[in-house]
Parts: sequence; structure tokens; C-alpha cells
Amino acid sequence: MKILSAEFVTSVSSLAQLPREPRAEIAVVGRSNVGKSSLINCLLRRRGLARVSAVPGRTQLLNFFLINRDFYLVDLPGYGYAKAPESIRRAWGPLVEGYLAVSRNLRVVVVLLDARQGVTERDLQMKRLLDELSLDWIPVLTKIDKLRRTARQAQICGVAQALGLSDPRSIIPFSAKSEEGREPLLAVIGDCARTPPRPSCSALTPTYRPARLRAAVSERS
Repeated sequence: MKILSAEFVTSVSSLAQLPREPRAEIAVVGRSNVGKSSLINCLLRRRGLARVSAVPGRTQLLNFFLINRDFYLVDLPGYGYAKAPESIRRAWGPLVEGYLAVSRNLRVVVVLLDARQGVTERDLQMKRLLDELSLDWIPVLTKIDKLRRTARQAQICGVAQALGLSDPRSIIPFSAKSEEGREPLLAVIGDCARTPPRPSCSALTPTYRPARLRAAVSERS
């Protein structure tokens, strides 16, 4: 998928403010300081479109970016930053969990994991939430350039095991600095944006596995 246009549309602080037009939505989520804004700017090649801050936890709203005048990329607030004000931490759950539960336009959630730290308990909580809501998700290992080549594969395999994934190739290694992983991730996002909307969730809805990364897996095979 080629990025032809990308523009910030709106920030949302409550579910009542969600865009109403039936566009596909691709959400991006991860712990604070995982490199979410850097990844978005790298994907879209729009420096400064998503705000990059040295202070974790700055993204406190749902930020909607219109891509190719076709679908939304939704930047969700980072989780797990203990120094965030208590009021913000209390608001994070209802806003993000509510969005994940109610948006029928949501096609997939890109879950960012820090290559240096691996999978944390907060990451596992997010995985369990996505599974409970029957949402497809894409595991992306950010800051992969921070690892030595000799340590990369072992870390990728360890992350796959922690997430319960049978194929480590379903994880996309990503570097905003070198742009490694950009094309495979864009290919999967483009594929997901073209899928039909998901059915309404219920307790009887079967849990999905992570989004199938056909393009990414075939490229690295």
C-alpha cells in the first residue's frame, strides 16, 4: 500500500464524539514510550503528524488520521505510565476499552511491543482484552534497531512464546530509524482496511487469532 495522503482529522475524548462516517479504522496501541508516534510518522512519512514527546503518556485522546481519503488510522493513548495523573489513568480504561468494544468500523489493532523489554504484564492484559472482544491484532516489535543482530531472533521467539503465537514470523520487527518493517506493516494494514466490518460482538463470538500477516510472512520467508 502506498501512502498518497495523510491528515489529522480530530481528537476524541468521549465515545459520543467518534466519527460517524462508515470508514474502516486501524487502531495503534502500546505502552507509553513504546515508540507509537515515531512509528505512525514513519509509516505515513509525515514528520510531526503524530506528536513525539520525550515525556511518556502525552497522548491522552483518541487521535484520528485520515489515510488516502479512505480509512482512519487511530492513535490510542499509551498505557502503563505510572506517573500519569490519576484522573488520566482512570479515564484511559473507559475511553479505550469503550472504543474497542463499540466501533464496528475497527478492522484490526496494531499492538506495539518494545524490543528491548519484551512482553510485560500490561501487554498481556491488552492481548486478553482484544481476545475477549474478538478483535484481530498485529504484533509489532518496535525499536528493533536497538538490539544486536545476534539477539534479535531470540527476542522475537521469546515474544512469540509469551504471546502464545505458534509462528514467530507473525511478529513484525520495526524500526522508525531505519524504516525496517514499514512495507510489511503497510501491506497488512492495507489488506485489513479492505476487509468488511466485523459483526457485533457477543459472549458467543469466537476469539480470533492475531491478524494473518500473509504479506509480511511471505516477504520474510
